[in-house]
Amino acid sequence: MMERKDLYSITALFDTPDEIVNAVESVQREGYTKYDVNTPYPVHGLDIKMKLNPSKLGYFALVFGLTGTITALFFMWWSMSKDYPLVIGGKPFFALPAFIPVTFELTVLLASIGTVLTMLFFYFRLPNLSHPLHDTDYMRSVSNDKFGISIEAGDSLFEKDRVNKLFERLGAKTIGEIYFDEEEKSKKPKIFEPKFIIFLLLTALIISGASYFTLNKMLYMAPFNWMVTQEKDTPQSHSKFFADGFGMRNPVPGTVARGAMPYIFKGQPDLAGEKLVNPFNPDEKTLAIGKKKFNIYCSPCHGNFAKGDARLNGQFPNPPSLHSDKVRNWSDGRIFAVITEGQNIMPSYAQQLTADERWAVILYVRALQRAVNAREDDLK
Repeated sequence: MMERKDLYSITALFDTPDEIVNAVESVQREGYTKYDVNTPYPVHGLDIKMKLNPSKLGYFALVFGLTGTITALFFMWWSMSKDYPLVIGGKPFFALPAFIPVTFELTVLLASIGTVLTMLFFYFRLPNLSHPLHDTDYMRSVSNDKFGISIEAGDSLFEKDRVNKLFERLGAKTIGEIYFDEEEKSKKPKIFEPKFIIFLLLTALIISGASYFTLNKMLYMAPFNWMVTQEKDTPQSHSKFFADGFGMRNPVPGTVARGAMPYIFKGQPDLAGEKLVNPFNPDEKTLAIGKKKFNIYCSPCHGNFAKGDARLNGQFPNPPSLHSDKVRNWSDGRIFAVITEGQNIMPSYAQQLTADERWAVILYVRALQRAVNAREDDLK
């Protein structure tokens, strides 16, 4: 049995990888479970021979990752759906697809940081850096050209004589005993020691001071201030170049963007209904575009079939059905004017839909109207 209570393990050194693999197999057959192998380079298949269990670090990563997911979703749901509801582009309050990027980022952030901190402080017991094997002849040998195995005294089957005889039978070149030093023997965590706390405070102070100086002072000093002192006018800023002092300039009257046709019937929806003609035919390609754009921009309020049954759960007043006699008797140009300029509480969709897409949406609306108000000859 052990002669000294502070014995950590008994170690053995071998010259070749085959010898250490054979030693691991023998240790396994003897039933020892608290042992470790140290080699100067990875030995293929050694982990299988040792029957090592998969690391449990992945479970910590899973917990931290799910925590980030739940935290992100709850925060966005609460802030944008309950505490301060925001309607953006006619989307529902809890628009899940828009929340996925932030959810993903917080999931990865908490999973990575949490896993690293768990590894450092739970598995490696940082800041406790000492270990009985450190700074021993055994560790110097296995870091160079030897292959070593260490059976811990804490193993339930450990007997000093039995372990020594096992290593002798295996042909170990050197057999040694490793003892706890006073620091490791106490096993007191250092995380609350004054010098470690002082180290953390000094580190935080230095990092905070360097960050403050960099972001608030250095970036405003030459030559680091080139981003701040650019010769440009930012939005809504004062300008010394123009006589009126305004930095933001209005377009020259009559200016037309290249490739764009100005809408000339502003404020004249009835005249637009008389003069404008749909330039497209209701072919399969055009109707597919119209359906896609209708479902994105129109269906949140008008419903998927243009019946006025909004799918926004009453966030806006429901619009009238597009199957009414009034709308069905409107010309395509009249509907185009409404989409372009808006009507009542409906805003303009000229920024969201190009002119061609507006005409395609109108053709799709006509198809929906024809489907709901089918004539007898349509059924033949």
